[in-house]
Amino acid sequence: MTDTIFAVSSGQPPAAIAVIRVSGPAAFAAAERLGGRLPEARRASLRTLKDASGAVLDSALLLCFPGPATATGEDLVELHCHGGRAVVAAVERALAERPGVRRAEPGEFTRRALLNGRIDLAEAEGLADLLEAQTERQRRAAIGAVEGRVSQAVRGWMDRLAMLSAMVEAMLDFAEEDDVPLDPAAVSRIKSDMHELAIVMLEVVERPPVDRLHDGIRVVLAGPPNSGKSTLLNLLVEREAAIVSPIAGTTRDRIEASVLRGGVAYVLTDTAGLAEDTDDVIEAIGVTRAQEAILQADILLWMADTPPPRGDAIWLHSRADLPGRGGLPEGRRLAVRRDEVASVASVWDAIADTATALLPREDAIGFKRHQQEQCRRAANALIAAPTDDILLMAEELRVARQALAEVLGVSATETMLDALFGRFCLGK
Repeated sequence: MTDTIFAVSSGQPPAAIAVIRVSGPAAFAAAERLGGRLPEARRASLRTLKDASGAVLDSALLLCFPGPATATGEDLVELHCHGGRAVVAAVERALAERPGVRRAEPGEFTRRALLNGRIDLAEAEGLADLLEAQTERQRRAAIGAVEGRVSQAVRGWMDRLAMLSAMVEAMLDFAEEDDVPLDPAAVSRIKSDMHELAIVMLEVVERPPVDRLHDGIRVVLAGPPNSGKSTLLNLLVEREAAIVSPIAGTTRDRIEASVLRGGVAYVLTDTAGLAEDTDDVIEAIGVTRAQEAILQADILLWMADTPPPRGDAIWLHSRADLPGRGGLPEGRRLAVRRDEVASVASVWDAIADTATALLPREDAIGFKRHQQEQCRRAANALIAAPTDDILLMAEELRVARQALAEVLGVSATETMLDALFGRFCLGK
């Protein structure tokens, strides 16, 4: 990382103030060329910014932060200038003219923070989620990751694994060098500790992943043609998301509509009617996609008179306002009437009640799916370790440590980092 990078880290101009961040080995030299004598470290000082020809660009506050105790782990400069587009563009041009100084890529400041050990991968992923948060629950979960709750838990487990590995390695050394027989009781205690730690990690794996807060709860409306699915979808999202017609088979493909309700993100999906027999090729494709959606649904709203294909479905008595469909047949949870606000509210209440068990508890540490998979990998290695082969036990401990290290980004690949930091905005 020999390049020095810069970008606007505040909101895009025009704005009252624009904060331009500069990070890298040439940051101080670039700042000195622009604003003259550098101020004391971490002290804001007013400076007149000039380009290479001496023309005045702006009057700005200049702050210098010597590395490595900075956000990026490098020398860092902040220029707080006026936020007009022309002002910002002029300052950026002057910076870009300096040798070894270039515009930053999206997320490059945070990437440098990761590579320089200022944050770990779990914290970086939390920051990405925080930047994309749209609800209060998403924000709180992301803040927990940014503050290191995931990292602290994983580091604690890694410390325990390191101690167990040291004990196993010591046993191996004594057995090889001094021909000392292994103590079965000591080996059993180590295995017991490994199993205990595996149980703790598996508890984390079984919790709802924090991804659900961002991806949204997938709610699928399914049933036969003309059962009121599209009508209900429009009522739930309070807009005309799907075409409604008395003609059966109007919906040929999945129609998705996103909605925030009660601080929870939902993705509602209207599906093609599940026709038993059809010669229409397009309709048959729609039915296949509807069946796939049913399998993938977090919550299934079943709108047929026949029993639902899943035991956890919310079975609705649809079109209850039509002649001959009054009352609530046995097995149905709710009756839905097109012109009754209360019945739609009841459907939302049923969805929200079901969603509660699918979302991470607010007081729990929020692990992402791929982090849970690494915890599962670590736990499985600990459980698989035999007590009658100390060499294999040492190997399984190594596998467990490696799995947890991936949560913190110790062995992160460039491809994975590119995918993560590509989600960030410029200047972050």
